[in-house]
Amino acid sequence: MSGHSKWATIKHKKGAADAKRGKLFAKLIKQVEVAARQGGGDPDANPSLRTMFQKARDNSVPLDTIERAVKRGTGELEGVDYQSITYEGYAPGGVALLIDVLTDNRNRTGSEIRSLLTKNGGSLAEPGAVSWQFERKGFVKVGRSADEEELMMAGIDHGAEDVEDLEEVWQVMSDPGDVLALRAAIEEAGMEVTESDSMMVPTNTVPVDDAGAVKTVLKLIELLDDHDDVQDVYTNIDIDDEVMAALD
Repeated sequence: MSGHSKWATIKHKKGAADAKRGKLFAKLIKQVEVAARQGGGDPDANPSLRTMFQKARDNSVPLDTIERAVKRGTGELEGVDYQSITYEGYAPGGVALLIDVLTDNRNRTGSEIRSLLTKNGGSLAEPGAVSWQFERKGFVKVGRSADEEELMMAGIDHGAEDVEDLEEVWQVMSDPGDVLALRAAIEEAGMEVTESDSMMVPTNTVPVDDAGAVKTVLKLIELLDDHDDVQDVYTNIDIDDEVMAALD
């Protein structure tokens, strides 16, 4: 399993646990609101909103809650003007971090992110110092009942580039612009889609084979991810197979 796939497996498992918490709902609703503010409230004319709307539905956010978020974004209801910021930093051992946030107070959030990093052996980096090590890719997660070869065949003409085994689901990778068409093709083939979105994928990774070091990095990422303003955390850590097995 590649370094990226191993990290994706950890994120997927954590995401499944997070789904039990109201904090995940709050993050998803914030993403819907921002997408509506930036591109309008019509999902058919706003691909970002369509993606965020579907992501919220995939995670069982009630439809009326999503619709209210759209109205706050378009100004039909009173809402908050969130800023989208990506902080770049390092975890212990030189592991790169990209931290996506949505905030209504840039100074407060920046200070809190810096504090979390420095208190846990990390550091904040200058813009551009880390982002060049990542590229944005689209993904569609599909239930394990699907056959891997049939899944790839269903998506190959709609942008599918690779199928990754995340143990509990298949993850089909694509260009971000192909996600919606890819999801539709997979669903039309009768396969269960559990989630679709885009993410930052490392173009090179930092191998870590010490269990203690891995736990230190993962603890920092979890602390960052638990921050109310943080939407996602991406890393280029490549966890040793034996350590990965022990974590499982």
